[in-house]
Amino acid sequence: MTTISQTAAPAGVRAAPKAKARNAALDRARTFVTMLVLVHHAVIAYTYYGHTDRQSFLGFDCVVLFNDSFFMSAMFFLSGLFVWPSLQRKGISWFLRDRFWRLGLPFVICALLVMPFAYWAIELELHDPNMTFAAFWWRTVTVGPWNSGPAWFVWVLLALDVLAALVYFALSGWVEAIGKLSLESFGRPALFFWALLIVSIVVYIPSVLYFGASRWFALGPIAIQASRILLYLVYFFAGCGIGAASFDRGLLASDGEMARRWPAWLGATIASYGCILALIYIKHSVLPDPNNLPFWFGLAYAFAFVTYSAAQTFNVIALFMRFSNEGSSILDPLRDSAYGIYLLHYVPVLWLQYWLFGMSFGPVDQITAIIKAVIVFVLTLAISWAATVALRKIPGATHVL
Repeated sequence: MTTISQTAAPAGVRAAPKAKARNAALDRARTFVTMLVLVHHAVIAYTYYGHTDRQSFLGFDCVVLFNDSFFMSAMFFLSGLFVWPSLQRKGISWFLRDRFWRLGLPFVICALLVMPFAYWAIELELHDPNMTFAAFWWRTVTVGPWNSGPAWFVWVLLALDVLAALVYFALSGWVEAIGKLSLESFGRPALFFWALLIVSIVVYIPSVLYFGASRWFALGPIAIQASRILLYLVYFFAGCGIGAASFDRGLLASDGEMARRWPAWLGATIASYGCILALIYIKHSVLPDPNNLPFWFGLAYAFAFVTYSAAQTFNVIALFMRFSNEGSSILDPLRDSAYGIYLLHYVPVLWLQYWLFGMSFGPVDQITAIIKAVIVFVLTLAISWAATVALRKIPGATHVL
């Protein structure tokens, strides 16, 4: 994926590293997953279980389940793909400097300003309509809770990048072994799939059975879901390993079997998602107490979860490699702004949901919920996209956004 510039540089000045042409399929897959994040947050207030608005639509619960069961793992996987080429091209110090600018600075800004402003809308909506932002901000940073919202992904990715740099320095053979598995999976992608799934089962199931699915570790704005820490690490380093080998000859080669066998990944995705839906039905309609679940249920749900996560990650990438690797796409205009959209979107999401709270668009609550979700998604995308484009015009901002 990458090369080092061969042009001689003046003494004492390092030539800026140059990269080859971008991989359209992977760019579009990353943008698509970012759009799923926007959809997820746009509809979650209108879900049947755990909604905040009085109008709800059960179909949105399926959307949230569809997203939450795979998309963060997929984001860490896609993020890891380009880490090893970047380390090889830039070196450890330059790589870490770029990561701190690209991830550390945005996280600090989000934690100190963007997310408190977003969560102020929830305070006004559900708790104290007279709370000023200054008072809410001070309570957030001194008393808490200090929610970082979607920005939690940014600090975790930064931590994983630092860990990757340490591994690159001291234990690079581990990641290169994953790269060899990627090369062997060129014609047999099931090798990598089963390896990913087995390791995911080993690290995730004990964690979720011990911590539960809803527990978060938090220190101020530094937060992560306890049961998924090791799962995200596995997906990230799986991506690093693929990136350590040649894209042209490994699992994600354009002429490899992964894209050709997309029906298999789609079938595995549908089957595993169906298992999750069946288990949720059993939880709410068959078992006597949905708040006191038997051990077998937690074990079965954990197996279904990790299977769906792996299958859907492969499915999304394979579909883009097979059907969206050439020509143009409606996702292309969003490519350069996708990261900024991710960082900023929670502000318009929560404020739009606040302004729509209590409104009705007819006698049918489900229709009102759908209309509200569509309004929130469309306006959130427009506002966060426009804001990102404007911010990227600031000199030097493209190094961060």
